[in-house]
Amino acid sequence: MELSPEAISELHDPVLVSEVLELLEPVLVGGGVLVDGTLGMGGHTEAVLKAFPKASVIGIDRDPRAIELAAARLTQFGSRFTPVLATYDQIENVVARAGLDEVDAVFLDLGVSSLQLDDDERGFSYSRRAPLDMRMDQTSGMSATDLLASASEAELARILRVYGEERFANRIAQRIVISRTQRPLMDSAQLAELVREAIPAATRRSGGHPAKRTFQALRIAVNDELTILERSLPAALSTLRVGGRLAVESYHSLEDRIVKHLFKEGSTPPQLPKGLPIRPSEEPQAPLQLLTRKAIQAPAAEVAINPRAKSVRLRAVQLNTPYNEQDKRSSQ
Repeated sequence: MELSPEAISELHDPVLVSEVLELLEPVLVGGGVLVDGTLGMGGHTEAVLKAFPKASVIGIDRDPRAIELAAARLTQFGSRFTPVLATYDQIENVVARAGLDEVDAVFLDLGVSSLQLDDDERGFSYSRRAPLDMRMDQTSGMSATDLLASASEAELARILRVYGEERFANRIAQRIVISRTQRPLMDSAQLAELVREAIPAATRRSGGHPAKRTFQALRIAVNDELTILERSLPAALSTLRVGGRLAVESYHSLEDRIVKHLFKEGSTPPQLPKGLPIRPSEEPQAPLQLLTRKAIQAPAAEVAINPRAKSVRLRAVQLNTPYNEQDKRSSQ
């Protein structure tokens, strides 16, 4: 079904838009290039293109449907917007193919998009019955159904424990393995009920839906999200000009921990040997400057309108010196 740009805009409320614009304004207001590495339906990109009429955006997404909808939404901006079907860890190649040596800003809005969450055919949500797919790009890779059918009990427990921080990972993994010998786990409602039954009744009474952490873990595993993020941050910094900015929105602690660690490490000046004679002007400079001392969170008013904003953490840095291969190795 074809949707108008207005109808597409109504499908998604981008989070912390004014805060993102404020962080990016110094490098985009006079005309610059932003790479939106997680384009989704183009909400943040639209805000940037409207706020900074001289700026342009390269929008990356791994989901063909997202590219299609964002392109329709942003057609009014003509050549100022360029959509690219790719994962955002390919940002260096994307920028090079655009004929650029560097860009002025990179923005990443991590996790699953509203487009994917609200599509009943994708299986991301535990609250609606849908096929257990969970792939952001449905044209390739292993689905959640495939993973649940083939992974060992130990591997399932590891995925749930590491990616979902699920304390009942072993019990749920055991229940999955027993269940799949009787019938395949094919839909989200079936899996949500299995998780609910595996968790002790006393625990189910608080803390939200009992299947939330399991669905998060499977989604991260299916899409290899954390590995891609770990590759993407150094790659994004490598594409920035000196003085350029990287802003990242995370939605769970695993993502935020990776971002926070790299930003903290990169904003710490290199340590010189003690007693080395050096002038103050010659002191080594940290590659990164923190623009957000603490993560920015959504205000209560925004959460009331858009509940998905509740868990967001926005962090940003400015590049002080060229980000080289040594910086990449030290961040891994």
